[in-house]
Amino acid sequence: MRNIAIFASGSGSNAENIIRYFKNHPDVRVDSVWSNKKEAFVLERARNLGIEAHYFTREEFQDTGRMIDELRNRKIDLIVLAGFLWLVPPEFIDAFSIINIHPALLPNYGGKGMYGSRVHESVVNNKEKESGITIHLVNKEYDKGEHLLQIRCPVYTSDTPESLATRIHELEYNYFPGAIEEFLKRNR
Repeated sequence: MRNIAIFASGSGSNAENIIRYFKNHPDVRVDSVWSNKKEAFVLERARNLGIEAHYFTREEFQDTGRMIDELRNRKIDLIVLAGFLWLVPPEFIDAFSIINIHPALLPNYGGKGMYGSRVHESVVNNKEKESGITIHLVNKEYDKGEHLLQIRCPVYTSDTPESLATRIHELEYNYFPGAIEEFLKRNR
């Protein structure tokens, strides 16, 4: 059995989608959800779906030994970032495979401070013809890891950041769990 830990900072719709996708999977299970925000709705979503949910502080995240030991004791094979906004310390990257999803076609609209509505506002304001999602490995720089999958969608002249975000979320829900599954199959 391959074990996933999901790290998230917000409402957790992608985390919920991933949990549901792997709920009865014969080879993969979501072990736990971790958040850096005590009031993040993702923690409640996880508990409602029968998944252990954990809050951690910046100090606990930066002083990596305890968290890495806990994840190793849980036999975590993969960390999935699903709306997690902090830069991951190098010690985590050295200890685990980590996958992230970004709501744009990297390398465009990536990097520190480029997340969520900020990305969609920039794409619309710059009158881009297309956007999409990038699922990538995490390395020691924001949004610079190897691309595992990019899926494109058009940006219409009538789009607002909100309408574009809706289409991007649909791409995330449709492709992120399968990309995780494919990564785990290829990296046994």
